[in-house]
Amino acid sequence: MSGRHAHGGHSHRHPDAGLHVHDPESGDAIPAVPPPRSIAAGVLEIDTMLGGWERVTAGYLIEGPAPVLIETGSQTSVPVLLAALGQIGVGPAELAGVAVTHIHLDHAGGVGDVARAFPSATVYVHEKGARHLADPTRLIDSAARVYGPLLDSLYGRLAPTPPERLHVLDDGEEIEVGPGRTLVAVDSPGHAKHHVGLHDSLSGVLFAGDAVGVKLPDGGVLRPSTPPPDFDLDQAITSLGKFAARRPSGIALAHYGLLERPEELLAEAEETLRLWAETAEKAYREGADIADALATRFDPLLGDIDAAHKEKLDIMNGVHSNAAGFQRWLEGRDTAAKA
Repeated sequence: MSGRHAHGGHSHRHPDAGLHVHDPESGDAIPAVPPPRSIAAGVLEIDTMLGGWERVTAGYLIEGPAPVLIETGSQTSVPVLLAALGQIGVGPAELAGVAVTHIHLDHAGGVGDVARAFPSATVYVHEKGARHLADPTRLIDSAARVYGPLLDSLYGRLAPTPPERLHVLDDGEEIEVGPGRTLVAVDSPGHAKHHVGLHDSLSGVLFAGDAVGVKLPDGGVLRPSTPPPDFDLDQAITSLGKFAARRPSGIALAHYGLLERPEELLAEAEETLRLWAETAEKAYREGADIADALATRFDPLLGDIDAAHKEKLDIMNGVHSNAAGFQRWLEGRDTAAKA
């Protein structure tokens, strides 16, 4: 028998069983990842289980004659992603495309590995992110400074993707999934300059990456995601307007899942973003700590959240990262005003 094996609570693999754990009572192999689940017509949600956490990072498979995966998750999530795709019979020659909404590691860290596993797949990315997928050296160096030990323990790195496998998406460009089904690219900077949303013409679902914010099922409320170095308030609000103009049937967040009532959600996202920006700017002008100001105003809205869920939210979308993004944006705006 080949493959790594040891009984216990950790996941491992046999050639005939995929990534699994063993039931402590029966010893039977149990899939270590939940199977992909249908959330709309021809749309499967895949929990990529960053850090082993459930319902924190999602990928989405758009089904058709030329199926497309949206988001790979981090490099550490690749075994989980491949196991999930294997459960539904997506083999090495059967994935036509891999699209990432932006190149942050929790969304695109697995791209190089996934491209290697699916050699026929085209990798779709924003123009301003493509060169970093081909040569991730600078991106990884920057991430190492930001994340420290978490880079390797939680996210992993990013293997390069051959440049000939990359396809740069223009605003409004369509990825054909099958007859009557396309994914329309929506240039959506604000969270990051290399951010693109994808609107499914068949289901109507818009895959929003991080442009709308973060709302974990166990984390309660919608919060904006405003990290450095690219966050720009005006661009972020413009992108929300572009999403609303497309009149989607629902909004699928990378963190996490499909949310209904998209018109109300996008209005809430804009209002919330403006409130966070107002709070950040007031602290900035007063010389106060922006992170403290944001935590004081917005952490109570989380309610009686479990400590473990709060830890997940802090790592994925904590006030310190948002505060750093607001500070860099405010400093840049002041510099531009003086020029």
